[in-house]
Amino acid sequence: MRRSCAGFGLVEALLAATLGLIVVLAAVQVMLAARSTAASQHASALLQDDGRFVLGKMIQEIRLAGMFGCLSLPLIAQAPADFSRPVSVVVNGASTSLTLVTGDVGEQGSRPDWTVLSNCVDSAQAYSGVPPRPGPGQIAFPVRKLTYTFESGQVKLSTPATPAKAVLVDNVGAFELSFGVASRPGSNVVARYEGHPGDESLIRSVRVALTLRDPAGRVRDQVYSAVAAVRNRLE
Repeated sequence: MRRSCAGFGLVEALLAATLGLIVVLAAVQVMLAARSTAASQHASALLQDDGRFVLGKMIQEIRLAGMFGCLSLPLIAQAPADFSRPVSVVVNGASTSLTLVTGDVGEQGSRPDWTVLSNCVDSAQAYSGVPPRPGPGQIAFPVRKLTYTFESGQVKLSTPATPAKAVLVDNVGAFELSFGVASRPGSNVVARYEGHPGDESLIRSVRVALTLRDPAGRVRDQVYSAVAAVRNRLE
């Protein structure tokens, strides 16, 4: 007699195909989820890098706002009017601008807007453009005027030497500023925070909140904030 041939029937074949399809779909789902997670993490890291860059730069410059050397402002000869407003803000509709007159710590080869030459004892003078060489016992303090502007979903930077606004970061959902103000001119204690300080000479700190958006919508809006004290208000 011939032996009957062993094999799979139609039901077994359909069951095996169904199980195989389920395994493949599960593997695809795992792969897609892993890719989506990796894309979200990458997008979040990019937003974090942008936030750190902008806030780190601004906080450093806010801390040095009003840094015009080792003598107080009344002792600086030929001081420009900008020196009396080291921190100022202008809100014009959807545009917000923060202007800082700050000690130049960039050391990127760019020319400062002013240079203060001082002997740090009893004399100081401000020069625009190229200053003379420091004399015996004098120290040169470079000063720059920087304006950060939020408009059209971007934070931009401009200076008197480069008035064209350079984009620092895109996809900005919000750029919020508030100012810690003292209750009186001689105080360094922050009494309250205001969005639009009536007396800029009372500003003692600046709080910056930056909301960044992923244009592809892979992550939620990320909010980064920091507070910096204005350490160098020399009156």
